[in-house]
Amino acid sequence: MSSSTTPVAAAAPSESALDYLRLDDELGEEDRLVRDAVARLVDERVLPIIGECFESGRFARELLPGLAELGVFGATLQGYGCAGLSGIGYGLICRELERGDSALRSFVSVQSSLCMYPIHAFGSEQQKLQWLPRMARAEVIGCFGLTEPQGGSDPATMRTTARRDGDGWVLSGSKMWITNGDIADLAVVWAQTPDGMRAFLIERGTRGFSSEPIKHKFSLRASNTGALFFDDVRLPAEAALPGATGIKTALSCLSQARYGICWGVIGAAQACLAEALAHAGERVLFGRPLSHTQAVQLRLAEMVRKLSGAQLLALQLGRLKERQALSAAQISLGKWNNCRIALEIARDCRDLLGGAGISVEHVAIRHMLNLESVVTYEGTETIHQLSIGRAVTGISAF
Repeated sequence: MSSSTTPVAAAAPSESALDYLRLDDELGEEDRLVRDAVARLVDERVLPIIGECFESGRFARELLPGLAELGVFGATLQGYGCAGLSGIGYGLICRELERGDSALRSFVSVQSSLCMYPIHAFGSEQQKLQWLPRMARAEVIGCFGLTEPQGGSDPATMRTTARRDGDGWVLSGSKMWITNGDIADLAVVWAQTPDGMRAFLIERGTRGFSSEPIKHKFSLRASNTGALFFDDVRLPAEAALPGATGIKTALSCLSQARYGICWGVIGAAQACLAEALAHAGERVLFGRPLSHTQAVQLRLAEMVRKLSGAQLLALQLGRLKERQALSAAQISLGKWNNCRIALEIARDCRDLLGGAGISVEHVAIRHMLNLESVVTYEGTETIHQLSIGRAVTGISAF
């Protein structure tokens, strides 16, 4: 055997590829406890079933009580049965959940950031008391109705309307690509009114309100995605969120969700990298494991570089959030950068697995397909680039 193909004894790794810069050392004790508790649930209850859920297109609703016990719903909110955790703690929740599957993090993100947050921030005390404790216990599932068929990136073109009818409202229109849309008990729906955009709370079973699932998806298959329809839905005055008026209010809800995505996609990338590392150490070609070759080591090192940068960015965003100094444009940088990096890592890991990479028995193809949606929803890359461009030039090019 030539020296070029002689196996080299494997040394124990000196650094962790999944936390190369030891950023976990920067976490507080409470954040560590939260992370470990969610990680255990993902390992014990999510990973054994998520491949089947993805393949069959099933949302694993049976996981919700366990998640509620851990306080992940509305985790950063104060009072009303919510945990009141730190921004970094919530980020770690999203990271661990998306290490399981983007569908699970998406559910928690919608429930927490897009439904519970606007009720907490803009609702009346009666609305908070009525909905938040039950949503924290996952007794009530929420969805967020902003996107419409003709204009996801431009909510100002919204065609769903709400008009005054005595003391109440009549709402007409439709929403598309709504996470939890066909299983939600409560919809936070945005509509144009004569006085501008505002949000309404609509309960399932309200006359004129219907939904249907969006089928034949090749991404986020373990997530429920639906379309919402409003056929002259009559609502009482108290269905309106009193403080949820104007496009900036709607975008503030999206900022909460986008922050969680900045952390969540790191979990997907970590899952793919861990699998690729294990495969590279076990797969033998031309007389030696893949991990012993320069080509594969260069690719793995590139993944570690990208992942480490994403982790640093998420941690800094968390620190800014906890100081209440985090801007929407800074979140745009995190969402754009980290989604792109996670997708690139997932694609390369899928390739490193060879033929096995296209099987749902491995995680890479599932995460790769999911991330094709995550990189698009909650603002496309172009939207986030333009948001940053506006922030640094002072000129809007939208």
